[in-house]
Amino acid sequence: MPPPSSYFHASRSPRHSILFALPLLLLYELLAFLLSRSELSQVRNGADVLLKSVFVAVGGRYGLTVFSVLLGCLGAALVWRDRRAHGEIRPRIFLGMLLESVLYALLLGGVASALTSLLLHGSLALTASGAALAPGLSGLGLPTQLMISLGAGIYEELLFRVLLVSGLAALARVLFGWKPLAAGVFAAVLGALVFSLFHYVGPYGDDFTLGSFTFRAIAGLLFSALYLLRGFGITAWSHALYDVFLSLAL
Repeated sequence: MPPPSSYFHASRSPRHSILFALPLLLLYELLAFLLSRSELSQVRNGADVLLKSVFVAVGGRYGLTVFSVLLGCLGAALVWRDRRAHGEIRPRIFLGMLLESVLYALLLGGVASALTSLLLHGSLALTASGAALAPGLSGLGLPTQLMISLGAGIYEELLFRVLLVSGLAALARVLFGWKPLAAGVFAAVLGALVFSLFHYVGPYGDDFTLGSFTFRAIAGLLFSALYLLRGFGITAWSHALYDVFLSLAL
């Protein structure tokens, strides 16, 4: 492994972060395609549906193609620009990123549960780690649960961290003239609340409770911090693996 300073810098870079997230996207789309021939053909991750519905509404049946092309071109452009500016892609970096993601996925439930219990003065309204960040899926088969878990990692992080939190921070700097730290805190908190509320929307949404809402909001803050400190790829895999581990445990 490279020296720690080099590893932590390189693993956050687009050339490693985006390529590390690519297998997650491909696995999700492959599982969704394979399951599309079953009776669960309409079940997908909610953030995936929300992002793609905008393109479908504008472009009709070609909207999904436009979305895929834009997403692929943007990712390729970021990787190419970063590689040109900062050097070659180092495959061994990905091993460290995978180990980090597994560690964060294992720690997330316990940390979020402890903080939720502390915030609610020990009155935890759910078995926190069993509340899940992917609600309403207990009646679905394991392959479908795994598919939605993988989609949570790639599409929920893309929607709520990359687009929402980054957008809110930029908006706060422009409209209110806030410094980056204040804008970042504002964006992370508001983004976490929206992220938590998102899990109660739709036919597979969970029943609202204060405990589950608080747990998910804290998880959203943790994911925002992880995104800012460790980049998109590690955050996406940490989120996906947490949901996968939870699906396997239930």
